[in-house]
Amino acid sequence: MRLLERARKEWFMVGIVVAIGAAKLQPSVGVNGGPLKPEITVSYIAVATIFFNSGLSLKTEELTSALVHLKLHLFIQIFTLAFFPATIWLFLQLLSVTPINEWLLKGLQTVGCMPPPVSSAVILTKAVGGNEAAAIFNSAFGSFLGIIVTPLLLLLFLGSSSSVPFTAIFSQLFMTVVVPLIIGQIIRRYIKDWLERKKPPFSAVSSSVLLMIIYTTFCDTFSNPHIDLDKFSLVLILFIRIPMLKIVFAGHEHLSLISVPLLIYHPAQILLGSVLVPTIKSWMVSRQKGVKLTRPTV
Repeated sequence: MRLLERARKEWFMVGIVVAIGAAKLQPSVGVNGGPLKPEITVSYIAVATIFFNSGLSLKTEELTSALVHLKLHLFIQIFTLAFFPATIWLFLQLLSVTPINEWLLKGLQTVGCMPPPVSSAVILTKAVGGNEAAAIFNSAFGSFLGIIVTPLLLLLFLGSSSSVPFTAIFSQLFMTVVVPLIIGQIIRRYIKDWLERKKPPFSAVSSSVLLMIIYTTFCDTFSNPHIDLDKFSLVLILFIRIPMLKIVFAGHEHLSLISVPLLIYHPAQILLGSVLVPTIKSWMVSRQKGVKLTRPTV
């Protein structure tokens, strides 16, 4: 009975295990072109659902107040699109003297130049009780900024350049991020009293969508054909934990090797982020209690 209660309480962690297990047993179901059609259900519907859900759950004043936190936004964007790529480059200079495959190193640098994640960043921030409004703004803004900055970073660090379909990527981000968020906010204005009275399980909805993303991500990982790669390079990449790759390196003979770090990083990022949710949430609660206790009473 205690085990069942524990499983209900930790349903998200159980869901992660089930999602990965299901992906391992039958990865063809969740790959692009498979029965689940993740190129539509995940890339468009799931992402749009996350931001529509956020639009419904967030108060308008919280969103507008998040926009004025310029120092926070500046820090996040500089850290993601400047400090992190430069740090990865320095780290890879050290790894370049090891036997690790040079194209894997280029793949690591490519991962380091990518903009912040859109859906998982918002869901995980919401799950730990963080500033969801700030996460939404920086995820969306960082993705739009990445359309321009990421190719420039790849040109700087790798010398690879190509024409990026700016309009197509911008349109997809706008339709799956901005539009659902605005629609959610508009609907919230008319059913605000009902939402505050019934308190729908917004967090559970977002977590369920994330489970779907985890499932399809691992389906892609498990269905990826074996790559001719020495064990040392693969183990080292795993230790490091790491649609723009195909644009920048379109037709490149080493695209499969360059893609390995991204294929490993994406599921690892979602999995480790999900596993760390309870720990970070407890830390945040304890910090908030500490701040309240130290505030002077008037």
